[in-house]
Formats: sequence, C-alpha cells, structure tokens
Amino acid sequence: MSQRTVTAGTRGLKSFHSPPGPWRVLVVEKDQRAMETLQADLSRHGYQVEGVHTGSAALQACEDIDIILIDLELPDIDGLEVCRCIRMVSDVAVIAVTSWGSELDRVLGLQAGADDYMVKPYGCRELIARMEAVMRRVQVQPQSAKVISHGSLRIDVGLREVSLDGREVDVTRKEFDLLCLLASNPRTVVPRKRIMQQVWGDSWSRRTVDTHVSSLRAKLGGSDWIITVRGVGFRLGHA
Repeated sequence: MSQRTVTAGTRGLKSFHSPPGPWRVLVVEKDQRAMETLQADLSRHGYQVEGVHTGSAALQACEDIDIILIDLELPDIDGLEVCRCIRMVSDVAVIAVTSWGSELDRVLGLQAGADDYMVKPYGCRELIARMEAVMRRVQVQPQSAKVISHGSLRIDVGLREVSLDGREVDVTRKEFDLLCLLASNPRTVVPRKRIMQQVWGDSWSRRTVDTHVSSLRAKLGGSDWIITVRGVGFRLGHA
C-alpha cells in the first residue's frame, strides 16, 4: 500500500464514528513504510495501534486486541496459517490485507478465519468502514468466555485458568498457552515446530518445549495428559 493511496483515502473521514474504547488494533505488515503509514492514519482517528512485522510476533501480540489487520505475505510463517492459529484460540476480529487478489486467494483467506478480505492498494475510508462493519458483527455475538473441557480437565480461556477435578492448577503463562493449544486440537498431534512458533515465537529452543511439557505433566499429576509422538510433536491425552 503506497503512501499516496492512504493519504488520498483519508480525506472526508470526519463523518466516520470514533471507535469506542478506543479499539486496540494490531497491524501485521512486513513493509515498514506501509506499516508506519497505516499506524499513523489509524492513530489519528482514535485507534490504539500496535505494529509487528512477522507471523510469530503476531501470535505473541494478539492477546487483548480488538481487531487484527494482517498482511498474508509474511517473512516467517504463512499468513493463512497465522490466521488459523489465531482463530483456534480467539474470536478476535481479523481482516486479511494483501496483494493477493484472486477469487481463490479470497476464499482461502476467509476459510482460514479472516472475517473480511481487502486487496492492496486500498483507501483508508474503505478500510475503516470494513473495520466498523466487522466489529458490529463481532460485538453483537454473546460475549461468553470460551471454556475447553477434556474429561476432568477444564481450561477457561477468558480467565486463563486451569482446573483438574475441580481443583485449580497453577500454571505459568507459557504453560497455559501450550496446554490451551493442545486442548484446542484434542484429537490431533500438534507438530513441535508449530508449538514453538505459536507459543514462543522467535525466542525458543527444543529444550524449552520439553521443559514446559515436563512441568505441565507434573502439575497435572501424570505423564499421560500430554503424549509425545516421537519425531512429530505432542497431543493431549487422558490421565
């Protein structure tokens, strides 16, 4: 998205309603200039804007965000995969923003979990209108916290609490993220690489994952809660 396109698109925006709150926007954009331009435009219209350049950083920063604007062409993780990962653990509004404009690209973006899809270049007025439309749809939905139950294991995603047989289990932030990822895919082996990218982003090592798995098993009272699939990754089990 060029500077010229965004600047021209911001004219006449006074008729738009100011975002309530204000909304917290995460911009995921690999191009520094495009990111700075979009951040400046949205900030001028009352949004709280945070920007990141990679998919792994987006997965780390998406908590406590109201809406995500994500470029699908990212340098580390495929943008569609990032959308899928976000959607598995969050109902946050997502708009895919990319230069990929074919019908198939749009279909894949929406199937990956995006609420809307915009093709570059675009005007800022249209972007804000689409953001408002998406947020209206999101806000009318019941705001009940997501709870994942797996046998005697209960994970409250909204409160970030874990309980087993009614007893609260004290877990760290990363232990919760790891357990939540496995519980969101209860009958699937989650590859180690995906765990590393989604839970730890760029700062991880093989030992880090193994240490957290071992700690979780101890806190849950049994190694059968997290099953190792050698050479692939981990899956949720039963004690």
